[in-house]
Amino acid sequence: MNVPETFFTIEEELRLFLLSCGAGAVFGVYYDIFRAMRLTFPHHGFFVFLEDLLFLLTYGVFLSCFAAAEARGVLRGYYILGGLIGFVLYYFTIGKFVMGFIKKLIKCVRKMLSVLYKPIGKIMNKIVRINVNAVKSNKKTTPPLQNND
Repeated sequence: MNVPETFFTIEEELRLFLLSCGAGAVFGVYYDIFRAMRLTFPHHGFFVFLEDLLFLLTYGVFLSCFAAAEARGVLRGYYILGGLIGFVLYYFTIGKFVMGFIKKLIKCVRKMLSVLYKPIGKIMNKIVRINVNAVKSNKKTTPPLQNND
């Protein structure tokens, strides 16, 4: 009877730990996508909760696939620890610079759009004023309806 090997060597464990650290950093980039969406389109806390739930579910699916593909289906706590370490290292190092750049980019794009939309807004205000004045003048000239009961 051939029994599969159920233990990992130190080298295999170190490789799996480092892979999980790298995956944690990749998930940091993935989380920055959600953060950028929140900056661009601010939304209610419930939707932030749903985004965070989606993030955690995605990580859970990844963790299961990682264990199945790389670790002979064995899930170990140091995969989660490695992922957390990779995420935290990315978040507080490269992630700070990435989010700073994204904040500046969003601010610049909003400023450009406001410059572009300012003339359009003035035209729309004039159209609304003309329509409001037309309705007011129409109310003055139109006699009230009589109730014929």
